[in-house]
Amino acid sequence: MKKNPQNYLLVLFALLSMVGCDKKPQIFTITYDKALGTEGFDGRLLILIGSDVDKEPRFQINDSDQTGIVFGIDVENWMPGETISIDPSTFAYPVGTVADIPKGTYSFQALLHKYDTFNLSSGHSVKLPMDQGEGQHWNISPKNIYSLPVQLDFNENSGPITLNITEEIPPITAVADSKYIKHIKIQSELLTAFWGRPMYLQANVLVPHDFDPASSTQYPLMVFHGHFPDTFGGFRTTAPTADKDDGVLNSRFGITGYEYIEQKESYDFYKDWVSEEFPRFIAIEIQHQNPYYDDSYAVNSANLGPYGDAITYELIPHIENLYNGVGEGWGRFVYGGSTGGWEALAVQVFYPKEYNGAFAACPDPIDFRSYTAVNIYEDENAYYSDGSFRKTLRPGMRDGNGMIKSSLRDMNYRELALGTNSRSGDQWDIWQAVFSPAGENGYPKPIWNKLSGEIDKEVAQYWKENYDLRYIMDRDWGKIGPDLEGKIFLYCGDMDNYYLNNAVKLTEDFLESTKNPYYNGLVDYGDGAEHCWNGDQENPNYISRLRYNSMYLPMITERLKQTAPVNNRLKNWNFK
Repeated sequence: MKKNPQNYLLVLFALLSMVGCDKKPQIFTITYDKALGTEGFDGRLLILIGSDVDKEPRFQINDSDQTGIVFGIDVENWMPGETISIDPSTFAYPVGTVADIPKGTYSFQALLHKYDTFNLSSGHSVKLPMDQGEGQHWNISPKNIYSLPVQLDFNENSGPITLNITEEIPPITAVADSKYIKHIKIQSELLTAFWGRPMYLQANVLVPHDFDPASSTQYPLMVFHGHFPDTFGGFRTTAPTADKDDGVLNSRFGITGYEYIEQKESYDFYKDWVSEEFPRFIAIEIQHQNPYYDDSYAVNSANLGPYGDAITYELIPHIENLYNGVGEGWGRFVYGGSTGGWEALAVQVFYPKEYNGAFAACPDPIDFRSYTAVNIYEDENAYYSDGSFRKTLRPGMRDGNGMIKSSLRDMNYRELALGTNSRSGDQWDIWQAVFSPAGENGYPKPIWNKLSGEIDKEVAQYWKENYDLRYIMDRDWGKIGPDLEGKIFLYCGDMDNYYLNNAVKLTEDFLESTKNPYYNGLVDYGDGAEHCWNGDQENPNYISRLRYNSMYLPMITERLKQTAPVNNRLKNWNFK
């Protein structure tokens, strides 16, 4: 693609001029204590600055206008006692450069996000953060090292700020098994071969009430996709202990007493689970955190490896063998919201015979003509819409009233500060890691320039042919359509905070046009509903989001009535 040097310079000028502050020749120097290790470390060295001096800066970095400041550099073989310097020209989110940090009293902190070396089956050697049981969160990842916060006045007369790293984040304590919840871990042969080291898949399993391994009873499998869960959520065997009148405001939903509501819903689900009438099934939440994110997106990827095949052909059969699962496609259902919504639809599309229904709520972009607020095929720049005389920032996030909370550019700038080569561990980078081909350096090939926003059309075409779910269904309907009939259910609020409803609408247009067969599913919208509305037209989202494991059962029952073999050994599904 031909680049416009004038536009590129304008972008750089805007980056360096985002705040009107005095420029300061400020330099940061960082060391770490030899007690933390004697061998050199690879990783991303982050400097974190917070305006809330009562809260560690590592917990103040976000996409809101209340974010702290973060900047960093990649380090290799950093030795104890060795001083690392960061100069004023270093890129910093959200201010532009270190030199643009406004004067004031702040809390300062340094953190090293450690990288391991992976020798991939492709022949590439890459440095990436290995998950340590926390689900890929750099600010709480065990073995990462950090400095204690230091409160300092920052101004043009300040001398160099020196931060000494002395602390290490402790290991995560694994959640123990209980009567109903089991934690499964297997080594994946497929992923081990790809990554060049032992790699594992895990799952939190909710076991049917009165499960007897010697019984001939079989159970359908419900796969709840989504972000990393440390255990099976939404299930509680004891009555609520939280105060329903705690006075604690939940900022997301604008209500108090939400801990009590969560506990009550979890307890109510348990009471249903053990009742004589409730359908018996296996429910699982998969742990497939990886060196790029808390979740693999459950598909095969050039950069993450064959997670789709590993989950479908290694993990799921293993669980079904342990707990008397049906073991065939007619007895498997997938559902989830947001990331999990995309995954639910994706595995149904890519493995149409292996699953019998996908319930996808507020899915991540399923049509890249509306990749949130960007059409990656027609737009030239992801960050700006271009007119003849002005450029307009594209929105990245809005509230339920349509007010813009963050731009797409700034959300990407935060990730750029946290890590190069798709290593931020966050949303835009994982989409890139999953959907892109591998670059010459072994890391994901960028969909756009992270600084300028210029879209790479060759990469966009690769995304289209391999991961644009609407396009793939349209392209392949003659082949996969018969195996998708009656299996696709999409739900989205029409005021989704990340504009995901636009891709759902484009996909609905295609689904409604299908013939031979007609898709015979459902697309439903929540009027004025935000992320992540999941199809409940009667209850508010703060309730319905807690009922994923039971809310789709009526439709699943109908599917099983239609598709289960006559001689099935299912229990409590009331097919008569």
